[in-house]
Amino acid sequence: MDNHTVSPAYVLGVGMTKFSKPRGKVDYTELGYEAGIKAMLDAKINYDDVDQGVACYCYGDSSCGQRVFYQFGMSRIPVYNVNNNCSTGSTGLALARTMITCGAADCVLVIGFEQMSPGSLNALFKDRPNPTGTTTQMMSATMGITNAPATAQMFGNSGREYMEKYGAKPEDFAEIARVNHSHSPKNPYSQFTDVYTLKQIMESPIIHAPLTKLQCCPTSDGGAAAVLVSQKFLDGHPDLKDQAILIAGQCLATDSPNLFSRSAIDLMGFDMTKYAAQVAMEEAGITPKDIKLCEVHDCFSTNEMLAIDALGLCEPGKAHEMVRRGDITFGGRVVINPSGGLISKGHPIGATGIAQCAELVWQLRGWANNRLVSGTDVALQHNLGLGGAVVVTVYRRTDGKQNTVVESDVVAQKTGLGYNPAVQAKGFTHAQADQVRSRMFRKKQEEHY
Repeated sequence: MDNHTVSPAYVLGVGMTKFSKPRGKVDYTELGYEAGIKAMLDAKINYDDVDQGVACYCYGDSSCGQRVFYQFGMSRIPVYNVNNNCSTGSTGLALARTMITCGAADCVLVIGFEQMSPGSLNALFKDRPNPTGTTTQMMSATMGITNAPATAQMFGNSGREYMEKYGAKPEDFAEIARVNHSHSPKNPYSQFTDVYTLKQIMESPIIHAPLTKLQCCPTSDGGAAAVLVSQKFLDGHPDLKDQAILIAGQCLATDSPNLFSRSAIDLMGFDMTKYAAQVAMEEAGITPKDIKLCEVHDCFSTNEMLAIDALGLCEPGKAHEMVRRGDITFGGRVVINPSGGLISKGHPIGATGIAQCAELVWQLRGWANNRLVSGTDVALQHNLGLGGAVVVTVYRRTDGKQNTVVESDVVAQKTGLGYNPAVQAKGFTHAQADQVRSRMFRKKQEEHY
């Protein structure tokens, strides 16, 4: 289907909570509320400006989204609850963008949140077919099944195949994890901030070779939010144009028949990532050579290797060579996951895609001054879920200029928060919450929320 765009869509505001180990101390309602308040403060809007809401989560009962959104005001707006496995957050962003480009909304609030259980992921509904059941059957038929966590087996097997086909070594996957862990201390929202040597990563407990524990993302609690607006909305708020980031290209794609080619690499959605990247970049009018900054879905180090290849950031089958040259970090050709990625920042599933968006928005604005990938006006995001779905998004500055460092005191003054949210993770005051909560619908509900 042709892409008939009515209006461009912009990310006007972002906000997130610190990601943390699941302990049951903070409910999803609080995680979503904090993220939403921060995003609206950043966008300098009130909830009464919001036309539609999108809630993104995987672990929770139906209509958790309403439970979160009602805290801002019971304004009768549509609230969509999105669940698309690990790509849930970016799927919510894609839905919001579609609403705006098709003229159905001028301002959409997207909130991702997840309150998870400790340990590896497990199926919750064991009395019915699992959505990834056919994927597991193919893995069983081609690679066999072990006692390791299922997702670790799937992504570990893809790494084994990449080694067999292209000559990668276990050290190459470990180096990806080392780099991501090295980035995370400068991200105040990261779940983990420890830095490891390559030797330490290689010698951490084996989960499913070549994957060791420090090459696997953790389960996490957390929230992230974004405010998307139309050209009409932005034109009505000209003072906000310098902070708006254009979604220049985006593609939400699902699997092709290649999923069942009997390749462990294809089984992890390689083909849909490749397709989505081509569509998103074509829409944005760029090529992989234009990319210097990206956030990719490194649920496991092996998946980052596949993503580098599928996104076209290297020649086919040469991702490991790019890793060896140091071309995935500062000083190299492209900086991948300056946030620390899922491996180190954490992976609260519904929030992950929106947290990636927040990082890239802060980068392109120049606010992430302690980890800035400077000298670029575009950024790439990749968020994948088995089952399957992938979203690839290209973001662009609206002024055509390349990003440069914006000092934190300047950001603090501009936001009115008194600090730079890209480099400091703080809460919010009652006065700030009152500033963005609905004015029209607040009084009737205050006794309940």
